[in-house]
Amino acid sequence: MANSDAFAQLKAPESEFVVARIKYHGGGDWYNDPSIIPNLLNFMADNTNVDVGDSEAVVEITDEALFSYPVVFMTGHGRIFLSKQEAARLRLYLTSGGFLYADDDYGMDESFREEIKKVLPNQQLVEIPFSHPIYHSHFEFPNGLPKIHEHDGGPPKGFGIFYEGKMVVFYSFNTNISDGWADPNVHGDPPEIRQQALEMGTNIMVFALTH
Repeated sequence: MANSDAFAQLKAPESEFVVARIKYHGGGDWYNDPSIIPNLLNFMADNTNVDVGDSEAVVEITDEALFSYPVVFMTGHGRIFLSKQEAARLRLYLTSGGFLYADDDYGMDESFREEIKKVLPNQQLVEIPFSHPIYHSHFEFPNGLPKIHEHDGGPPKGFGIFYEGKMVVFYSFNTNISDGWADPNVHGDPPEIRQQALEMGTNIMVFALTH
């Protein structure tokens, strides 16, 4: 698919915004927490003017349907592996206007960093300053990412990859934002933590759709 054709598809998504979860290979639990995306979309429906669907889509990177979704999402506890074909396909998606949000669910950090280098070998993951619009696109996060789960302690960090001046990948580390989107009984997070996670998730999606 030519870049122009891919871009045309990305600029004309389905009428309702739906986040597509990437079904990846390598052994990690790509399917982790099935309630997270529906809950985030429901929160966005109540708190933004984005026309959203109420369920997630699941795509493999090699699927033609990949280019139907302006935002794709990746999470898990284990290893990710991208073939050369998948890396090239994801590169085309990202350089044609698509956006990837990856959330480390404690265990995928090393392999994600390795695999994303295959996708965009000439770009670097850089830490995103607190002043960046992704922390202010809808809700205000003056101190950057909220800390949702402790894991190894230490501050949460947000990283991005930019292509031609545009952020095309956002990666949250040492916080696990998406766990806070899960049904309340899954992790037992207090309401204020879930609220922060849902607000930050909304910021990421609003940023991806408007920048």
